[in-house]
Amino acid sequence: MALRQQMVDEQIVARGIHDASVLAAMRTVPRHLFVDAAHADQAYTDKPIPIGLGQTISQPYIVASMSERLSLNPTDRVLEIGTGSGYQTAILAELVFAVFSIEILPTLLLEAQHRLTRLGYQNVETQLSDGAVGWPKQAPFDAIMVTAAPREVPPALLSQLADGGRLIAPVGHPAQQNQRLVFMRREGDTFTRTELYAVRFVPLRGGADKPDLNA
Repeated sequence: MALRQQMVDEQIVARGIHDASVLAAMRTVPRHLFVDAAHADQAYTDKPIPIGLGQTISQPYIVASMSERLSLNPTDRVLEIGTGSGYQTAILAELVFAVFSIEILPTLLLEAQHRLTRLGYQNVETQLSDGAVGWPKQAPFDAIMVTAAPREVPPALLSQLADGGRLIAPVGHPAQQNQRLVFMRREGDTFTRTELYAVRFVPLRGGADKPDLNA
């Protein structure tokens, strides 16, 4: 708990994150339970941590920054693309009414499901599928968070945003190291786009031209 508090104070508040709900969630979720034992001593450090299969758990500041930017409300329904370790999923679950999280790698999804169940999260539903397709049966969503980088925001995800909905995603070609964190808002049929800052995420696997594995 002391390391978690230190993480929030030194890595998150000190860098400009002030949303009280986000800070409370970051203080609450036990990050060390979302990494394997070999990396447990690094759980609260200011860096991404490998979780296997070429994937990572994002550094705490990025998790908090993306969560804050979505301006989440307790009644929101949120789609997460890339369950990964389940850590960001748990943060979202602390903030909103329901989280629908998609993962394309079966091993990671199973491990995340076990962690989330063990911690008692009952407002999370997960699915093994292609994140670029989204989750049409549960749409529309008040917010969508993408935690792996597509070359461009998948049109299917934009179509599943509710009117007034927000989306945040790292966008760019990973090999060129030119990814930017992108924030988008839907107003009717109009989408406004703001590029925030440079990031580096693992690439989004799958693609909108591939079928949903579990529609």
